[in-house]
Amino acid sequence: MTARGRALAIGCLAALLTLVAVADLEGQRRRGRGGGGFGDDLAAYQEYNTPYTGEFTFVRLYYRTGGWGWNPGWSHDWPTAERNFGEIMDALTTIGPRRGGGNVLAMDDPDLFKFPVAYLSEPGDWGLNEAEAENLSNYLRKGGFLIIDDMGGERDLRWTGEVLNLLLPGLELVELDVSHPIFDSFFHLEQHNIEMPHPYRGGVASYWGVFEDNDPDGRLMVIVNHDNDIGDYMEWSDRGFVPIALSNEAYKLGVNYVVYALTR
Repeated sequence: MTARGRALAIGCLAALLTLVAVADLEGQRRRGRGGGGFGDDLAAYQEYNTPYTGEFTFVRLYYRTGGWGWNPGWSHDWPTAERNFGEIMDALTTIGPRRGGGNVLAMDDPDLFKFPVAYLSEPGDWGLNEAEAENLSNYLRKGGFLIIDDMGGERDLRWTGEVLNLLLPGLELVELDVSHPIFDSFFHLEQHNIEMPHPYRGGVASYWGVFEDNDPDGRLMVIVNHDNDIGDYMEWSDRGFVPIALSNEAYKLGVNYVVYALTR
């Protein structure tokens, strides 16, 4: 399929998600509206995890928030975003992802090493203890890839940089432009594709990364979506609450991130 064909297909699929029952909707209502529902009770979320089978599985990282109540920032858009994203990846790629959702793991969980891509939501309240920092740092240095999403403003970006410096001392957080290979790993994205606003904070999205050995031509280990929230766009793509055109761009970014991580 050509790049144009893939772009047309993703638009059709995002629209058709409204017509496809791909999850236990009653279970979603019991858990809460597309995010949270169990507060910081990690074990409750993990009841919906599936055993490792070798297929690509979306992994969301848990962290202690200290006061978000029933809907902590790390859980925002769970489980709907990963459910919808899995449908898109299954339809457009040969990755063969797990459909119907994803797994939630703590940052110090040794099972993290079974999964090549991890996702972290709302890093403005992100904190680490020593065990979490050691495990996540080893995961990234040994080939894991981290997507950081749903953030905005200088304070969030500064705090994210500080935490990443604890994980990966000496490695710099640098701004990426559209020429980076991650924006051409599956969909060929132009500047207008990536300059999308955060769905409720506004602003123009920018993208930041951490490279292995600070080499801009080397492996990208972390990507940060600043002033963006692709998780929100994915969660609401089947509800009509966000423009389909912007959900399409969010899916393109997500697919590119996964393909980049699996091929580098």
